[in-house]
Amino acid sequence: MVAAAAVVLALIVYGVVRAMTADAKETPKAAATVAVDRGEVTTEVATTGTVQPAQTRSLSFAVSGTVESVSVRAGTTVTAGQVLAKVDDTDAAEAVSDAQEALDDAEDALTEARANASATSSATTSPACGSNVAAAYVTGTATPAPTATTTSPAPTATPTPTATRTASPKPTATRSTAPAKTTAPAPAKTTSPGRPGGGVPTGGGASAGGGAPTGGTTCGTSGGGQQSGGQQGGQGSGSDPILSAQQRVTQATTTLENAEDALEGATITAPIAGRVISVSGKVGSQVGSGSTFITLADVYDMQIDADFPEADADRLAVKQKAVVTLADRPGKEFKATVVQVDPVGTSDGTMVRYGVVLAFDTSPEDLLVGQSASVRVTTGSKTQVLRVPSTAVHDVSGSSGTVLKGGTQEKVTIGLVGDQYTEISSGLSEGDQVVRSW
Repeated sequence: MVAAAAVVLALIVYGVVRAMTADAKETPKAAATVAVDRGEVTTEVATTGTVQPAQTRSLSFAVSGTVESVSVRAGTTVTAGQVLAKVDDTDAAEAVSDAQEALDDAEDALTEARANASATSSATTSPACGSNVAAAYVTGTATPAPTATTTSPAPTATPTPTATRTASPKPTATRSTAPAKTTAPAPAKTTSPGRPGGGVPTGGGASAGGGAPTGGTTCGTSGGGQQSGGQQGGQGSGSDPILSAQQRVTQATTTLENAEDALEGATITAPIAGRVISVSGKVGSQVGSGSTFITLADVYDMQIDADFPEADADRLAVKQKAVVTLADRPGKEFKATVVQVDPVGTSDGTMVRYGVVLAFDTSPEDLLVGQSASVRVTTGSKTQVLRVPSTAVHDVSGSSGTVLKGGTQEKVTIGLVGDQYTEISSGLSEGDQVVRSW
């Protein structure tokens, strides 16, 4: 009974209090305000990506064969020049030996062709070539024969006084009355004993009996006669043996170089330092030339591959700065730079995305190929501009918006709209109080 009476009394008290406070109004809280200040305004776009090596090398053998040794496996870190794998190079070594022998034979043939050409040229050259040819044909006697006739000087005709007379009483300006110079007597010519018909011809060609021409041609090589026009005789019309030998040497040299390349290609060496990503065979496997056998990645120069939706991609550009965070290194941020933006997007059926490549400014050590990364790219930034929190600006349309200042809505001109702050170009002054959010 006592307990029931206590409950009834409590209900009565509650009803009286409720009735007395039914018309009371709750006092509203004052709106939070913030002062307009100057500072940095930035805008960012964010996404996730994966860490990838800046370059990978697909390594293969230059010759087909059986794998003889494999020195690495996936995950092995290698240095530049390190031997990674080999195939049986017996056939390749024999090809090099055969090619070297062929080159030696070709060089010997070229040397012999040059020697033969030199000997032939010496045997067919006349002893009198290049000397005074006319003198060689007059050395048979020491003194002129007494029967040789000499040519007497021809007397010149003395012009008569009337030879050039004109109507003028005086001689004309031609002065034809002067006596002409007398011709010097020509020396007597002798014939060589035992050389019938050995007189020196005055023409440019060779005489049939071996006479020497005075026309200045080169020496002949057939029949003792001289060819006209300065051409050397005795040359055949066939192919040049020296040229053929030189062509053979060139071909043999090319064959040897190719064989040496093939022998070198029987061994795979690391062209760069990095980490082996995959090995597609083992000892005893049959491999073909040109088929990828080892994939090597440059893990010392890593980059981030990321995709951005088309709504953000139009604000991305090369050389923009970014911040990268890695899942296995919480609390650490790494600076990066955009180095490539794909000009064409790819669609997954619901959204078009654009690929972006970012390079670490300082690459961290021991990165894992394919690990995930969070990326924030700064697409716009201004420093020391008038700004307010972005939540304080409403009714944004183009470059205008509205802020609440002292209980009154004020129109303002805005500039860069950032993620945290918005630039105010006009309408407010530094120190003005505006409502932070309304």
